[in-house]
Amino acid sequence: MQTYLYLSLTPEALIASMLSPEEFGNYLAVGTKKRTRGQAIFFELDAAKMDDYFPLHEIDEKCVPHPDGVPKRSVYLSIYRVLEHVPLDALQSLYLTTDDGRVLEIPQGTYIPEGESQLHLYQEICPVTPRIASHYSPKDFLEYVTDTSKPVSVPKLVFVELKLDELAIDPANGAANDLPYPNIDHLRDCLKGLHDDPKKATKTVIRTFQGELLFRTCKNGFFIGDKNNLLFYPFPSLDELNNKHYVWWRSALTVGLR
Repeated sequence: MQTYLYLSLTPEALIASMLSPEEFGNYLAVGTKKRTRGQAIFFELDAAKMDDYFPLHEIDEKCVPHPDGVPKRSVYLSIYRVLEHVPLDALQSLYLTTDDGRVLEIPQGTYIPEGESQLHLYQEICPVTPRIASHYSPKDFLEYVTDTSKPVSVPKLVFVELKLDELAIDPANGAANDLPYPNIDHLRDCLKGLHDDPKKATKTVIRTFQGELLFRTCKNGFFIGDKNNLLFYPFPSLDELNNKHYVWWRSALTVGLR
């Protein structure tokens, strides 16, 4: 049986498994007896591009089928500072799993910066989870947060940009009817503070993200990198979601409604 290596982001962990990405995502979300539900976000890794920081030698010993032939579902190799020590070139596809076990593969793509100046909303996913409003573009935001010469920083970061619609340009008066965020008035206040003070780089909207990510709020995609490198995983367009990934998309739209 083939052995896979995964970087789980929710929570952060390095896991070896004999399950394919779709099987692994389903396992993380609903378990083996379908008695639990929970969203999962993870990368598949190229083990050949990993260094010796992690105990990969344990994979051959521990990631073996059970006596009855059932594949080994998970062997945890690390649960602390994992993202920090995973080489960026080892990252393969990103997988988004809904809370009923539907898995969407997102290959790496090319980020094309937006031309207009506007406000942004970022949900940090790993290793920290605040929700941040900012003047910065995704690339500039990543450089800012991963600048380890500053006391408040992380060496690597995974985050997603969320939709703001009209609030990105006019936080005080822009329509927010289709934005399913809690406490819109607080979000407006944070954005307005940035809008009125161009010298302020960021504003924390939510200190700790404790719920599940509403995939329908993804604006453009997922970003990962450090101060010098940015990788981009583009979220599919609405047409692609409806025409190519309808089952996954239907499941994603019902998060929080089941």
